[in-house]
Amino acid sequence: MIEARHINKSFDDNHVLKDISIKFRKGITNLVIGQSGSGKTVLIKCFVGLLEVDSGEILYGDHNFSNMTWKERKEIRKEIGMLFQGGALFDYMNVQENVMFPLTMFSDMTPAERLDRVNFCLERVNLPGVNKLMPSELSGGMVKRVAIARAISLEPKYLFCDEPNSGLDPQTSNVIDNLISELTQELDITTVINTHDMNSVMEIGDQISFIYKGEVWWEGNKGDILKTGNKEINDFVFASKLAKSIK
Repeated sequence: MIEARHINKSFDDNHVLKDISIKFRKGITNLVIGQSGSGKTVLIKCFVGLLEVDSGEILYGDHNFSNMTWKERKEIRKEIGMLFQGGALFDYMNVQENVMFPLTMFSDMTPAERLDRVNFCLERVNLPGVNKLMPSELSGGMVKRVAIARAISLEPKYLFCDEPNSGLDPQTSNVIDNLISELTQELDITTVINTHDMNSVMEIGDQISFIYKGEVWWEGNKGDILKTGNKEINDFVFASKLAKSIK
């Protein structure tokens, strides 16, 4: 489990995160949703240490990430997988080198063991045999799947996904959603997904946290979000004409 306790984050006079307390549970997909500028991306960056909170605590299990030294945080980061928006593959590395990168940096595996792990991860995301392809040779969906393979290569306890469906067509988005959900249950990890995609919310929203103007405005699941009666949530959920027509 991952937990935030009363965290605040400001940039000059802009108070972005306002006394946020939130828990992300293991074995389910925890979605963070909200409009652009609501603070959800800043929240995720604080969780992985890309930004420092001004006050409050972030905990990974019993470990207080906020108070750790750089060396102590490095040990926690070995347990974190990150799927960046757009995939963020190294364009000068082929698929095999991209997936192997965390293993080379953070594991004591032999070259043969690393290759076995790379092949396993690629097979798990349904991309066997693409080892030597370059990122420029991949479709958008393949890029995301390679990025997922890289994110799970170190067998993380925690997986963060930043807009995993960005730039994908609806069918490919469903493939990525279902893959992330399957891996979450299969590996029994704590998965946190930052998204504004309502298809993802309705497909895999086990636990949903709606962030509004830097505050946790509502929490629930995909079965509850369509009937909250809350104006701000309804404005977000039913933003499109199609959604409004089936409300």
